[in-house]
Amino acid sequence: MNDRLDTEERKELPDNVFGLPGRREYPMPDAAHVRAAEAYFRYCPEELKPELARNILKFAAEYGVDVESPTVREYAGM
Repeated sequence: MNDRLDTEERKELPDNVFGLPGRREYPMPDAAHVRAAEAYFRYCPEELKPELARNILKFAAEYGVDVESPTVREYAGM
């Protein structure tokens, strides 16, 4: 899987693989998508950034991705 999902692939993903599951935004089914979510973090609405940051770090740990963004770590409370 690359970092692009087509509509059908995205629909098939469970809510729990999204950085913002309530909105089904920032899918992270693999390491490439974790890196993409980190790259697009700045576009997330301010009030949702803490939730997204925590989920990025959770999935990064699961897939062995090093999160380099100090901003993501800050919003996650690290």
